[in-house]
Amino acid sequence: MDFKKHITLRHLLLDNKKYIGLQFYSDKVLNALIRELPGLQWSEEYSMYYIVNNSNNLTSIFTVFKGVAWVNGKYFFGSNRSKNLDEEFDVSWYKKRALPDDYRACPPCYLQKLELKKYANNTVKAYVSCFERFINYYKGKEIDTLNEFDIRRYIQMLIQKRHSTSYINQAINSIKFYYEIVLGMPNRFYEIERPRKEKKLPVVLSKEDVFRVIASTNNLKHKCIVSLLYSAGLRRSELLNLRPENIDSKRMVIRVVGAKGNKDRYTLLSKKLLVDLRLYYKEYQPKEYLFEGMKGRKYHANSVFKIVSSAGERAGILVKVSPHVLRHSFATHLLESGTDLRYIQMLLGHNSTKTTEIYTHVATNNFDTIKNPLDL
Repeated sequence: MDFKKHITLRHLLLDNKKYIGLQFYSDKVLNALIRELPGLQWSEEYSMYYIVNNSNNLTSIFTVFKGVAWVNGKYFFGSNRSKNLDEEFDVSWYKKRALPDDYRACPPCYLQKLELKKYANNTVKAYVSCFERFINYYKGKEIDTLNEFDIRRYIQMLIQKRHSTSYINQAINSIKFYYEIVLGMPNRFYEIERPRKEKKLPVVLSKEDVFRVIASTNNLKHKCIVSLLYSAGLRRSELLNLRPENIDSKRMVIRVVGAKGNKDRYTLLSKKLLVDLRLYYKEYQPKEYLFEGMKGRKYHANSVFKIVSSAGERAGILVKVSPHVLRHSFATHLLESGTDLRYIQMLLGHNSTKTTEIYTHVATNNFDTIKNPLDL
């Protein structure tokens, strides 16, 4: 087989009928073979050949090109993005809501598909909120009749109202989820443009400011929470999922289980923090999770955010201090102290050093050798 020759399969929806789109670079052999497919047609709009989407035609594609070209089904068959999350799917908030009479709620099939795909509860709330805002923007239209023009006009409205790039992308994802996943129309909206990703540098505190924030906490429990976020470079969700047995005082590491991307990793355990954690454990006696709220339940994410931001305000920090600011500060301070970028990547749980490289733009150790022209 010549792997330089390949056919990419795409989902096409034309006049509400499903087709298999076939993309390839023009080639004498492929041009001749493709004409053997039954009911072959050409789309000027998408610049590709297509045939009716059914099992017989799909089999024909693999038969016709067998031994001649590689059939790429990545975009056609998709991938399983299910997550093995350590949390129970909870939509009680959805059922308890008091909605206006004219409000159009998210279809139950949308929630059902989110549950089957094992989306995180926070993602479910965000998707439902974004999708409901979209369908209520078009109250006079049936949901299933909305098209690319309607979506593009809606996204344009969000841009004009100065919503963030991340919110707009989440809105697009929530809309695509309904039409492509719930209704089974993959890649229906080829032409929906996404706003360019903003390239913002992370907010980083100095070591002195971090210590002031820790010193401004109200009690031992809050002190341990803030110290852990900084000294281990944890995400807020990772801190909330920690269990007492994840603290390994013999090896001086913390095991982070089921983090972003469903990955486990180890990160650093501070000697100073270990002293406070032992005192905290004796006083609070957590059972299932390291930090627990009322009735032994997992501590709430909003509570963690409030603890950190309030400590930052009391410490007189001018920027808004959040759990992620502490994580950014952890990575930057390690880089400034000479830690190899690959180790920082491992401690943070990044898939690629490209993600971690952003801290090279905020680390100040490289500036030490540069003389400011005003001081010359």
